[in-house]
Amino acid sequence: MATYVMGDIHGEYDKFTELLEKIDFQDNDTLYLIGDVIDRGPHPIKVLQKLMEMPNVIPILGNHELMALHCMKFLMQEITEESIMSLDEETLDHFWTWQQNGNDTTLHEFYQLDAEARRDVLDYLGEFLIYEELEVGGQAYLLVHAGLGNFSPDKDMDDYTIDELVWDRADFNEKYFDDVIVISGHTPTQLIEGNPNPGSIYRANNHIAIDCGSCFKSGRIAVLCLDTGEEFYSSSN
Repeated sequence: MATYVMGDIHGEYDKFTELLEKIDFQDNDTLYLIGDVIDRGPHPIKVLQKLMEMPNVIPILGNHELMALHCMKFLMQEITEESIMSLDEETLDHFWTWQQNGNDTTLHEFYQLDAEARRDVLDYLGEFLIYEELEVGGQAYLLVHAGLGNFSPDKDMDDYTIDELVWDRADFNEKYFDDVIVISGHTPTQLIEGNPNPGSIYRANNHIAIDCGSCFKSGRIAVLCLDTGEEFYSSSN
C-alpha cells in the first residue's frame, strides 16, 4: 500500500497510463492528482473517464477544472438564440479565459459524448477536492494546485479563496510552514527561477513543485511516492 502524488496531466492520456504501469499502481494504493487533468493535451476527457473508474484516485481542483466547470454548465443546455442572449459578462469572460488556456481538445471530446456521459463528467469534475491535508510516515503534507495566495501563517485553509488556491502561484522562496510540506502543481518546474533541474520535481523551503510541463516540448508527467520519496517520470514529448 503506497501513497502517490501526480502532477498536471493536461490530457496526456498515454503518459498517464505509462506512469500507472511504471509505479505498478495497485487497488490498495492511493493516488492524488494535483489538478489540471484537462485541456491542452490530446485526450482530456479520456483521462477523466479513466479516473472515474478508479476509486483510489483522488483529484484536486486545478484552474483548468474550475474554468471548465464555469463553462460546461452553460454548454449542457440547448444552445438557442435565447440562451445565447442570456449570457452575462461574467460567463463570457470565463469562456474567453478558458479558450485562451487551451480548451479545444476538452471541448472536442466533450461534444463527442452523449448527454448522459456529459452529465457524468460534469458531476465528476464537481467532486474534485479544493485541497487535501494528509500525513504519511509521520510527515504532514498540504496538497494544493497552485499555492497559497495572500499567504499568512495565521490564516486557516478555509479562509483562502478558490482563486488563491488554484490560480495564485506558490512563492518557492518563502517557507509557508515549518512542519508541513506543501505539494503543488500549476507552475511548471521549467519556469521556476534558479531551478537547477528544470523539468524535474523541485524541492525548496518545504515546497515540492510537481508540474513538469507535460505539454511542453520535452515535458513530462511526474509522480512522487510519499512513502519513499522516490520520483517517477513519464516519457517526454
